[in-house]
Amino acid sequence: MSEIATTNAPLPADDLSRALAFAQLDSPTAQHIGLVGNTYTITVAGKDTNGRFCVIDMHVPPGGGPGPHRHDFEETFILLEGEVEMTFRGAKSIVRAGDTVNVPSNASHQFHNVSTSPARMICICAPAGNERFFVELGVPVATRTTAPPKLDAMQMAEFAKKAKAVAAKYGTELLDRA
Repeated sequence: MSEIATTNAPLPADDLSRALAFAQLDSPTAQHIGLVGNTYTITVAGKDTNGRFCVIDMHVPPGGGPGPHRHDFEETFILLEGEVEMTFRGAKSIVRAGDTVNVPSNASHQFHNVSTSPARMICICAPAGNERFFVELGVPVATRTTAPPKLDAMQMAEFAKKAKAVAAKYGTELLDRA
């Protein structure tokens, strides 16, 4: 395991061009994105962190969750409510409220809400960029818990085609379901 290098160099000056990023989930300016049954609220975007990370509040209804995928950034999930089944490199684990999971970059994974209650997670991606992927693929919805429109078979096929077409642009690879 590598250690982070430390120096005795002085800290750089405060960058006064950067502002405090403050998100309120019920604010009219909150960005809620519906994506294949889930609702993702972007609370801190890469533009707020000079691209270092982004934070996404995830509402995952029963049966929700993405298919298997991997990407070139770290992803940490903090489960606030409910429970989900996390599949990491093919191994399944149950993650419950209060648990934190870090998915290393490039590792195959997915999560799925197998319970009868919605799950709520905070997702931190480093570096940022995943929030732009969600904005490009999803549709704006009214609130943090508003479900996205249901897709019929033709719309789902169109969505899958678009997702595969833009995934590489965001350092993501969509994997086939096992």
